[in-house]
Amino acid sequence: MSDNGRDPFEIPKDMRSMAEASFEQARKAFDKFLANAHAAAGSFEERNATVRATAKDISAKAIANAEKNVQASLDYAQSLLKAKDLTELMKLHTDYVQGQMRALAEQASEMGQAVGRAAMDAVKPKS
Repeated sequence: MSDNGRDPFEIPKDMRSMAEASFEQARKAFDKFLANAHAAAGSFEERNATVRATAKDISAKAIANAEKNVQASLDYAQSLLKAKDLTELMKLHTDYVQGQMRALAEQASEMGQAVGRAAMDAVKPKS
């Protein structure tokens, strides 16, 4: 023991209290960190689910557009078989090309809008 009656290795009460308070602060900060990490992980999972659903929707649109375009091509080919002369053949061709250009422009616009919405949804903060 020391001259004042205390064990020289004894931690003073004030220091012990300060250490305990620091430990509690560290524990609370760690608990808060874990809670935020879990929330972030949940947000990522939710965002991934949204991205997957949007990708599925875009894929479905692309397949539907491809089906329409193939069907239009088959209909065009069938109509060519029934053409009576060169004039009718040229008219069928002109009508087909114009129709496909309109369809492709519309499809590109729809796909652009869908991709744009998907991009905005992907970066939109979750509330």
